[in-house]
Amino acid sequence: MSPLAFRVLGPLQVHGPDGPLRLPPGRQEVILAALLLEVNRVVSTNHLVDLIWEDNPPETARTQVQICVSRLRKLLAGADGEVSITTRPPGYVLHTDAANVDAALFTDLVLRARRLREKGELDWAVRLLRGAVTLWQGDCLPGLDSGPLANKARQLNEERLTAVELRIQLELELGRYDGLVGELQRLTHEHPLREKLRGQLIQALYWSGRQAEALEAFRTARRFLAEELGLEPSRELRELESAILAGRLPAPTGAVPVPAVVRVPEEKASPEEPARPAVVESAEDTETTTAPSAESVRQDAVPHQLPAAVADFVSDAGQLAALEEALTGRPGRTTVGLAAITGKPGTGKSTLAVHVAHMLSETGFPDGQLYCDLRGTTGTPATPEEVLGRFLRALGIPGQLIPESLDERAEMYRTRLASRRVLVVLDDAAGEGQVLPLLPGSRGCAVLVTGRARLTALPGAHRVELDVLAEDRALELLSRIIGRERVAGEAAAAEALVRTVGRLPLALRIVAARLAARPHWTLASMVQRLANERHRLDELTHGEMTMRASLSLTYEGLAPEDRRLLRLLSMAQAPTLPSWLAGALLDDRRPFPSDLMEPLVDVQMLDVAGVERTGGFRYRFHEIIRVYAREQLAAHHTPEERQEALARMAGGWMHLAQQAHRKVYGGDFTVLHGDAPRWEPPDSYTDEVLADPLAWLDAEQASLCGMVEHTADAGLHDLSWDLATSLVTLFEVRGHYDLWEQTHLSALAAVRKAGNLRGTAAIRASLGSLYMSRNQFDTARQALNSALDVFQALDEPMGEALCRRDMALIARSSGDDTSALELYRRSLADFDRAGDVVGRAIVLTQSAHIRMRQGEIAAAQSQLDEALDIYEGVGYTGGRARTLRRVGQLLLEQGRSDLAVLTFTEVLELCRDSGDVIGEGHLLRDLGHAFVIMGRPDRARDFYDRAVTAREGVMDFSGGALARLDLARLLDAEPGRSRELLVPAVEVFRERRMGRELAEAERLLATGC
Repeated sequence: MSPLAFRVLGPLQVHGPDGPLRLPPGRQEVILAALLLEVNRVVSTNHLVDLIWEDNPPETARTQVQICVSRLRKLLAGADGEVSITTRPPGYVLHTDAANVDAALFTDLVLRARRLREKGELDWAVRLLRGAVTLWQGDCLPGLDSGPLANKARQLNEERLTAVELRIQLELELGRYDGLVGELQRLTHEHPLREKLRGQLIQALYWSGRQAEALEAFRTARRFLAEELGLEPSRELRELESAILAGRLPAPTGAVPVPAVVRVPEEKASPEEPARPAVVESAEDTETTTAPSAESVRQDAVPHQLPAAVADFVSDAGQLAALEEALTGRPGRTTVGLAAITGKPGTGKSTLAVHVAHMLSETGFPDGQLYCDLRGTTGTPATPEEVLGRFLRALGIPGQLIPESLDERAEMYRTRLASRRVLVVLDDAAGEGQVLPLLPGSRGCAVLVTGRARLTALPGAHRVELDVLAEDRALELLSRIIGRERVAGEAAAAEALVRTVGRLPLALRIVAARLAARPHWTLASMVQRLANERHRLDELTHGEMTMRASLSLTYEGLAPEDRRLLRLLSMAQAPTLPSWLAGALLDDRRPFPSDLMEPLVDVQMLDVAGVERTGGFRYRFHEIIRVYAREQLAAHHTPEERQEALARMAGGWMHLAQQAHRKVYGGDFTVLHGDAPRWEPPDSYTDEVLADPLAWLDAEQASLCGMVEHTADAGLHDLSWDLATSLVTLFEVRGHYDLWEQTHLSALAAVRKAGNLRGTAAIRASLGSLYMSRNQFDTARQALNSALDVFQALDEPMGEALCRRDMALIARSSGDDTSALELYRRSLADFDRAGDVVGRAIVLTQSAHIRMRQGEIAAAQSQLDEALDIYEGVGYTGGRARTLRRVGQLLLEQGRSDLAVLTFTEVLELCRDSGDVIGEGHLLRDLGHAFVIMGRPDRARDFYDRAVTAREGVMDFSGGALARLDLARLLDAEPGRSRELLVPAVEVFRERRMGRELAEAERLLATGC
């Protein structure tokens, strides 16, 4: 059973065996965060109350905390994690292994690092501190609405910076100056007031031989402090400057300057053993010119086969240290040192390998360095026999003595290296089978392998997977090639340039080389040349460096079906790609479509971006690889083939969106669908990924909206309108009105162009709902009337029902109850004709509100009871919540205020649990009304205030204006506050043509003034 993992060092997250757990926003998040920050320790209930309400908790505060804790227990228990929340006076304890909470793990790692420092084990302390800082994913707990919790988060943020400063100090003491400069420049830019970081930057620059830059760093600090704070630098910074000027700056404690060249003394002969013979330089120096014997083989041949290192290499100190340890050996190691560097094309695998090999050549491997390009990404990879032949000749074995068979060559190779310390660099390996015969047997030797495949079957290998450069390192590389002054002069363009090439080292080297060769070019002009995706790869070439050639090596090495998938995947415009897309694009219905993706991951043409709740993986392209794949798509597929693949991909999204709607509503209710074919992912995948359909719609929002526009642009109009209207399930609940309009206008253009009358009417009807939700009633009427005319002509009862239902709601909002009831009557008949029971329940609930206003309490109650029965039958929680809200209003009408408050509170929790932000705003206002009726204006004021915040927080300004008007009625004794509320409300009422509300707001404003 996998434990739950909790993250507070960044956004609050809980990860379980099946992926991330969705946490209800608000109080439960605050309580869980507080318990995690004190994991395995008691957190008092009073403290939790203070975290949520601070100075003004309600009477039911402790009860509400208990409810939240109870829900958290259910959430965590349902995830099968080894975690529990227990009641222990005076509060609660969250029990779990502290290692499962990133904040506790961070604190433990920092504490252990400090202890190691005290023992003098600086290198291990650095490793622990690096590990501690990598736990962070941003600022601690951003966005949680709790002042006291924010103070604790700020404290942890400070501890993070302190840990970074400590780690840098230790690395300075270890003499790792060069590798720290770029990082310190970034940190001082991000945290300009931390003088310790500035002092460390000055030391790193000075001890890297950059005295002038060190002094300039001090002057920069002095100017900043004077201009921003009116202060002089600290005594420590001033002493650093004085020491530099005097040439007496001591090296940080523990640092040992590394000599330029370290010579290993020659091994002396023992008394029993003669000295080594001189090197035989040619056949003429031997006793005979016939074929050499085994005794005449040169025993002291020292190969130096490494290619030249790159002068402008940008290092990662931690990465280099880990590779050095893996290759040179830990104490007591009994096997050959082995490290594998992998990564996608252009990430600098060979550059790093050669740099490390040169770095270790003198001190770590004095008996030589062997190097071979294994040509793994070419059509003719080197065979192990071929490589062993080359290596044996380099080790002094004459060609005539090299055996033919692989096994015999490997035995001779291992024997030759048995007593030596040799580093073997195997560049561009195709796979483990090519590498295994080339491994020495001696623990004194080491092997460094690079490859695009992950080489996971190499026994005991330390693995480094290169990715794109961090932005600061990318800018550092650019600066080293074209000059710091040029980069500083166009800082914004430099940042845009590294982003445009995706921070890929090879691509960045190419553009930098082009700029270096053309000093009259600006960086901005290079960004502009790269902006056109169709020609980007044409620009990424200089001399023999070309990004297209690098990618082609890997692409051509793929199996034909893998190449086809790579090409088709480039059509997807989603930020990440679910595994089922591979099945849809290839029309392959295997149960585990991720198997189709994995060959592309193995050679790093695709990256794994995350794990879904199903356990399946999500993938993504590096931008330049996607551009290359699109080039290949255009070259190998006809427009018809591309259109067919796109239709299958869109059909898959449509199927999942339709199933999500069904799970929310209990069936295909209150929605129209088109006739475009669906592509169905495996049933097991669909069931698991849609276990929480709204959460899935939320998570895939960008992909789904992008697909609406993609299909519209491609002329797949039936899919475009169908998907757009299906997404209203999400837009309506979450209040995504802008996305609602954006997707629908794209689909509308497509259906109009295609002459698709039914699709046009469906989109117009849905837009009518949107405009009505915004209180743009005139625009809504126009859209609904035009849609209704088409639906009547097509005899489409579902369409007619939807239009009349929304037109009734407009009439009701305008005070025309008679017209509203007639429209509801006809809508009810339409829904019955379409066989839509949920549509019927919605009409019953909405028309019951009018019955209430007209005093027909029994009729209203009967309609609400029928609606509740329908919702219970199909399992539509959202509909049940809306009907229960009307039940609460009915209870108010009957004078049963206490029961009404309980009902509203229950519905409010339902809305929060489902993420229904619009419903939450309605319920807060209802509770305000209830407390006004109960004669408790202070409580009413609190709920109205929260209603204003909730409605305006989702850009629902008309709803916010109504709550402002409610609040202003209670504040007649506070004219200043009333005016503050009413002035923006008047503007909204005037803009939305809400006549009755505008008149009352203006009256109150005049009275208050």
